[in-house]
Amino acid sequence: MDPLLVITNSDAGTADEENLDAALAVLRERASVEVAATSNPGELDGVLHRAGSRRIVVAGGDGSLHAVIAALHRRQELKNAVLGLLPLGTGNDFARGTDIPLDPAEAAEVVLRDNPRPIDLVVDEVGEIVVNSVHVGAGADASRRGASLKKRFGRIAYPIGALLTALDPATVRLRVEIDGEVVSDLDRPVLMVAVGNGPSVGGGTHLTPDADPEDGQVDVLISRSTGPLARVLYAVRLGFASHHEREDVTYLRGGRVSVSGGPFWCSADGEVYGPERQRTWHVEPAAYHMLLP
Repeated sequence: MDPLLVITNSDAGTADEENLDAALAVLRERASVEVAATSNPGELDGVLHRAGSRRIVVAGGDGSLHAVIAALHRRQELKNAVLGLLPLGTGNDFARGTDIPLDPAEAAEVVLRDNPRPIDLVVDEVGEIVVNSVHVGAGADASRRGASLKKRFGRIAYPIGALLTALDPATVRLRVEIDGEVVSDLDRPVLMVAVGNGPSVGGGTHLTPDADPEDGQVDVLISRSTGPLARVLYAVRLGFASHHEREDVTYLRGGRVSVSGGPFWCSADGEVYGPERQRTWHVEPAAYHMLLP
């Protein structure tokens, strides 16, 4: 087994430290392991600069994985990267979408099996990356509310945030284009638009349930559930991953997605930004490799 560089978050809690120790014990049975704790982008960049030929294993949640992949992308070192993941924390939507065990010690066993598979990446027009999912409109509002509830409610925080948002959402008029074709226009208000490389957000809510980060496309969900009852029913069905089957929901796939209109807010891998008037995302197929079951 190649030497491993395990990158952790300096701010990890006690429970995460215990889980990480168990995972490191598994890795050290068969590989040389160095652990590097980082707390900011500068420290992360320095660790990656010294990584050499070692395989990088991210010990953390979706935010940590996003930070490492974004840094490698900026450094133009992502294409040749083979990454492992030891999930820590409560979200871990990328791990859920790729069947990586949520138990870090079990995930360490996956790393040791050395089964790299190509993974797609989503990139916007200014070069910022999306590892798992980006959504616009009520979805971004739900992410903000869900994040504040995650410590208390865990994996159901996002459905609760979605339900609270459904009671008082800000609908928005957007034009959505997929591979150059207009699939929703400004004449119809929408509740939200989601672009999914992976299926789940918010710790297990399957917002784009059929998305596959290995298929070279993103799944696009457009919800027009804007009436009071429609919003509530949409949120309820979201909890059962059947929301995309509603008549007022469009569910498509493509390689390039443009959203314009608004103004609107975005939530990309849990980070909320905006307001925006226009954003475009495209898929970079097989942008890097991940050690998967």
